[in-house]
Amino acid sequence: MSFFNAVQGLADSVLGWHGLSAAQKTLCVYGLLMAAVLLPTYALSWFDVRTLREVGIWAKPMKFMAGTALFALTTVCLSLLVPGEVGHEQSFQWIAALIIVTSLFEVAYISYQAAMGEASHYNTADPVRAMLFGLMALAAVGLVASQAWLAWVIWKALGTAVLTPTVLAVLMGLALTFVLSTVSGFMLGAKQPPAGVGWPVVGWHTWQDLRPAHFLAVHAQQFIPLAGILAERVAGQAAMPGVIAFTSAYIAAWLALSWMGMAA
Repeated sequence: MSFFNAVQGLADSVLGWHGLSAAQKTLCVYGLLMAAVLLPTYALSWFDVRTLREVGIWAKPMKFMAGTALFALTTVCLSLLVPGEVGHEQSFQWIAALIIVTSLFEVAYISYQAAMGEASHYNTADPVRAMLFGLMALAAVGLVASQAWLAWVIWKALGTAVLTPTVLAVLMGLALTFVLSTVSGFMLGAKQPPAGVGWPVVGWHTWQDLRPAHFLAVHAQQFIPLAGILAERVAGQAAMPGVIAFTSAYIAAWLALSWMGMAA
């Protein structure tokens, strides 16, 4: 058996690879490639010690590579958690294309600017850079809009099927990813985070920094569906109220972090 066949066999046993649509497979490959690119970028960061606003020049590209990989792979997983063949619908092909085009543009531009030793975000030094910064904002909205679109496709596919705690959590997680990310994204666009290294690994600051709120917004895609899966398995009759309670607490946490980030 060739190495390729061995890998394909492993993917099939873990993900049911042969049962995935072309769009689902493409998103999986895209996510894995983005994760793979992260490794040499991390190695490069050890040799290229340039900094921008007191932070390593390659920190932002690595964050976006990791986030993009997780975003793409999670989208596929969520399409498999719900009833029906959502991943095989034509709409999912366009959702996958939207994710790839928007996120690839962002990662490519951020990485290029890092290589040049220049900022990508908030860089309006000339009309071209100002235009590209604006395009990044549009791309970010398009990226998270893919999740609202997926929620709509799932809702239509449900038909008369019973709404389980997991499916409810998936729908709310997708919808909130779009709504909260769009709001926090525009707030971030108007308020640049403080310079310097903050928390370990992520580099955020506790005060006057909207990135923690934006993190919760983007990753509602993962956290809320995970809560739904856990609630359905362990909470019994309380699973549905548990999902609603967790989602309410999640929104409250996002509001609190947004208030802290917007503080003068």
